[in-house]
Amino acid sequence: MKVHQAENLPEVIIIEPDVFEDNRGYFLETYQERRYRESGISVGFVQDNLSFSRKSVLRGLHYQLPNEQAKLVQVIKGEIFDVAVDIRKDSPTFGQWTSVVLSDENRRQIFVPAGFAHGFCVLSDIAYVMYKCSDYYAPDSEGGILWSDPDIGIEWPTKEPILSEKDSSYPLLKEIPSDRLPTYESAED
Repeated sequence: MKVHQAENLPEVIIIEPDVFEDNRGYFLETYQERRYRESGISVGFVQDNLSFSRKSVLRGLHYQLPNEQAKLVQVIKGEIFDVAVDIRKDSPTFGQWTSVVLSDENRRQIFVPAGFAHGFCVLSDIAYVMYKCSDYYAPDSEGGILWSDPDIGIEWPTKEPILSEKDSSYPLLKEIPSDRLPTYESAED
């Protein structure tokens, strides 16, 4: 498997699993704890989720606090534009984002660490998105940032996404009280 750190957010990891193909189809490991730990992903996952969406649906930008979640995201069918945003207060990369296209064809995964907001926009007619979470979903911990926050400046592949009412009414990052944002912990801490 090939592992790449996002250029501007090195904690965000892109994984290209080894794929074994022949005339019958293909096989790949979507997760193997030891191999992922050796690649820098040492969180324990406790919950798997499956999301189905149609073209131009945008989900996000979501996070939890407390009960922060790291996520390992992959597409089972279709194609998405996937985004991670560093929202850890006092982080040197606070407010910066990175993206990757995930699809059933490229079979890439993205690891979004705890302390980052996550979202995606569907590029194909439909998309099935699977993701592992490092903590359980906790409705009282749910938070979000407006997808079109101009200070973050995400270059989404659509200007008129299909949004939930909740996703369309989240605040800007600068409007979120600091006690509702995760804390940056440097490697020296």
